[in-house]
Amino acid sequence: MRYLAALALGLTLLAAGAVLTPPAGLAADWGGIEPAVTSAEAVRERYGPPTKEVKRKVDGYDTFEWAYEGEQAPPGFNRMTIEFGILLPGGYSATTVRVLRLDPRPRLFTKDTVVTGWGEPDRATTQNDRDVFFYRSGLVVTFDQEGVDATTLFFTVVQPNITPAPPEAREPPPASGTAGPAPAPLPPSSRPAPVPRPAPAPRPAPAPR
Repeated sequence: MRYLAALALGLTLLAAGAVLTPPAGLAADWGGIEPAVTSAEAVRERYGPPTKEVKRKVDGYDTFEWAYEGEQAPPGFNRMTIEFGILLPGGYSATTVRVLRLDPRPRLFTKDTVVTGWGEPDRATTQNDRDVFFYRSGLVVTFDQEGVDATTLFFTVVQPNITPAPPEAREPPPASGTAGPAPAPLPPSSRPAPVPRPAPAPRPAPAPR
């Protein structure tokens, strides 16, 4: 999923072409972790040292990733991964959360649970035979192939450019020799006005006898 990869790796905040910074306090958060706000120190104080740490360069910046696995993962989750390093209004911060990823166990986050907690998605689509919910608050949820349980939740910075999915393509015209559906009636404002019929010509008066 290219979009999810961009969220996980990109240091810029929104679409290319504009220098933007995250509006603090507006992104979706979980467990006291909010992208563009929470520091590595705050994460360590709350969850302890990570199971493992990975350092890498992204877009020329030094970043690092913490993974909490097994007994160190929050209850109900197989894994929690936090990526640090983000461009903020005051410059680059190597120790501020950029992306939070949660891998929940089955039945923890069903589709109904997600909608109850965060509302209807701003965009819902299907990628690799899996339903995906996108929220302008920065939350991205991927479900299993049955479309019931969430398998991955990404918490990122606000994504105001997310728009609803385009309408479905129209059905192809019926094959030759088959009757298609009746056309929908035009709304009153678009119906053509009736053309008045001319009045009949008067009959000539009878001739005098």
